[in-house]
Amino acid sequence: MQLQAESNPALNTVTAYGERFIEINAVSYEHAVYFAPEGPVNTWQVHSIADINGTSLQEIAGVEKRKLDPLDFLDGRTGLSKADDAPEVLLIGTGQTQHFLPSHITQPLLDIGIGVETMSTYAAARTYNILMSEGRRVVAALLPLEQK
Repeated sequence: MQLQAESNPALNTVTAYGERFIEINAVSYEHAVYFAPEGPVNTWQVHSIADINGTSLQEIAGVEKRKLDPLDFLDGRTGLSKADDAPEVLLIGTGQTQHFLPSHITQPLLDIGIGVETMSTYAAARTYNILMSEGRRVVAALLPLEQK
């Protein structure tokens, strides 16, 4: 399905998707990818929902572990820190259908103010394009669709 007739070459835009591919700026990918509005389209080293873990989400979001102060728990701080340009939301496209991730995987990002939304890859692609066009700081991580 073609999403847009034109794309802004300065911004990563999902231009189409279909069975077993995702097209970003008219370049087709047949593997999982993650990307922000600006910068490269990266290969995401997951092949299924079962491969997604907290470390992979933290890498995509640009979150780093920091040395934990023994008294951080008093302020509810975790051992994670985010950059000033960290995404507001991380969209996870889980293939043909929506699959929810366990809270122990998403909670560390939620605790530092990064929203995590899981939805079908179709919905994630459309949502990403809308948020990106609004100038929001968003990162999409998309699993390809399974063949019917």
